[in-house]
Parts: sequence; structure tokens; C-alpha cells
Amino acid sequence: MMKHRLNLRFNSSYFKIAVLLLIVEILIAVFMKDQFIRPFGGDFLIVIFIYYFVKSFLEYSSQWILIAVLLFAISVEFTQYFNLIGWMGLSQNRMAQWVLGTSFSWIDMIVYTLGVALIWVIEANKEKRRAKMTNL
Repeated sequence: MMKHRLNLRFNSSYFKIAVLLLIVEILIAVFMKDQFIRPFGGDFLIVIFIYYFVKSFLEYSSQWILIAVLLFAISVEFTQYFNLIGWMGLSQNRMAQWVLGTSFSWIDMIVYTLGVALIWVIEANKEKRRAKMTNL
């Protein structure tokens, strides 16, 4: 059985990517009023943002962080299914609407999965390149 250590360490490269993605997310939220980029592009990018933000501070297996990010995103989506925001009396709170969302969608879960899959492929290719460089 493989043990995983939890190491806190700041990674400025991941943090820069996270900040860039946050800016893109904010721009999408403020300026995009369409039926594709705002709902799907925003959901696709949010899981990528969360991954890079977590990796900015946590040196841990990329695969496990990606699984945790996907489970977190799906959990938030299910809070929408069960109308948690309404149960908490926060239906009119804009910040709660922004963080928790307001409507459940199975398509969102597919989009989250695609975002996580993209990062999984990127990180796997980085590992292959790193291993190849080490073997030279």
C-alpha cells in the first residue's frame, strides 16, 4: 500500500495559473450573457481553477487532488439538486448563489469531468516528460 504525505509548499507557477483562471472566470461571469460559454465554459474552468489553486499550496498526488476536486464539484451540484441554498434561507443572497449555484444539471457534472480529464492528461504528460528527462 502506497502512503501519501501531505506537504504544504507554495508553488508560484500553479498560483499564477490559478490567478489567471480566476480572472477569466470573473470576466465570464461579468461579461458573458450567452447560453454556452457562461454556463459550460465557466463550469469547465472552475474545476481547473480549483485544482491549480489547491496545487499552489499543497504538494500532493495530482490524481488524488483531481479526484477530490471532481467529488467537490459534484457535491456542490447535488446541493443544487436538494436546494440547499433554499433550505439555508439564502435564496436571495448573491454570494451564496454564486458559490453554491442555483440549478442542478447532469450536464454540469459531465463538464466538470471533462475539465478534470484535461488536467489529468496534462499532468500525466508532464510526468512522462519529467521521467524521460531523468532517464537521460
